[in-house]
Amino acid sequence: MTYDAALFAFADPTQLCLEISPTAQNQAQQQSQSFSTLSSRWNAYLNQISLSAILPWLREEYEPRAKAWPSVAALPSGWEVVNGTAIELGTTRFVFIASEAIDLSELRVPQEWVDIPSWVGDYYLAVQVEPDDGWVRIWGYCTHQQLKTRGNYDASDRTYSLDESDVISDINALWVARQLCPEEATRASVAPLAALSSTQAENLIQRLANTAIAAPRLEVPFAIWGALLEHGGWRERLYERRQGLPEQWSILQWLRIGVSEVGQQLGWGRIEFQPSFAGARSAEPTPTPTALSRQLVIAGQQYELQVIPLGNPEERRWRFELRNLSIVTSIPGGFTLRLLTEDLQPFENNADIATTAVEQLYVDVILAPGEGLVWEIEPVPENYEREILRF
Repeated sequence: MTYDAALFAFADPTQLCLEISPTAQNQAQQQSQSFSTLSSRWNAYLNQISLSAILPWLREEYEPRAKAWPSVAALPSGWEVVNGTAIELGTTRFVFIASEAIDLSELRVPQEWVDIPSWVGDYYLAVQVEPDDGWVRIWGYCTHQQLKTRGNYDASDRTYSLDESDVISDINALWVARQLCPEEATRASVAPLAALSSTQAENLIQRLANTAIAAPRLEVPFAIWGALLEHGGWRERLYERRQGLPEQWSILQWLRIGVSEVGQQLGWGRIEFQPSFAGARSAEPTPTPTALSRQLVIAGQQYELQVIPLGNPEERRWRFELRNLSIVTSIPGGFTLRLLTEDLQPFENNADIATTAVEQLYVDVILAPGEGLVWEIEPVPENYEREILRF
């Protein structure tokens, strides 16, 4: 990462300025065209160019394994409806809020990043973006605890704000604090959000998919909106509907004509396979030549999750199977493969648990046309985000 002293001479020396490469700007400009409104395109553009500068800097200076959260492929579904991007350094989460505003009198953070339990960060970075001059400036930071206890909540735009005087401008102080007080509490407690039913979620998505609604985040009560957004599958569906895209998660379509672009971005692909169903707990399935596969990293090792039709796919009998890709390594005891309904409810025989080391975990299901399932694995795979696979 390079710095131009003349360019950044005006800045507070305790703040951090990073250059944006022309290549990153061009890529962000192209990628932002897929969003539904001018405001969401601009939001995506600002966040993308900020990420292109901040993530390499964090990897170079502090943690080579720093990564966007939940994953690069899942970021657009968030940028469509709310400002902000999260980066994880190990177990510490940074949320940066990008703005082209010249007025730096306060840091304003959308409520989603403060009150959705799984979105909460440890540190919130105030980022000023100047696309024309090609730089971003991190002008201050605060903790989640500070936002919740000292921030002002504005119900009109659902943001928490901190005055400039309460924002710590010396970015170096953040790293010193992490080194000297690694156990210091950075997060305040957040109440869980009420669950939504599939019917509620579908009605909301259908309503909010109307691109005439420029700010869908302000159209419904936050408790309902937050629950919709926290579910990665529903958030992705809202994003796709606002773009006018057809169903992207149909397993039958994936098998017939290929995995959709979004499915490929998240790691899904078709495979030819020779299944071994030794020890199956149900009737012996008829082998089929094609299945769906996604590779995962769990506890530092490579695994593969397969979705396999048992017989003719039109019969809607399926197997979800997890294997360790290492020839010499089994799945350790303590692992769980679990299937849930679209609204995250369990059902009979929906999980397989490894009480000792096993060759595979699998769950067989018979599904109704159009039914959706969500898969989960414990321990949680890297970059895991809930998906709704439609059968």
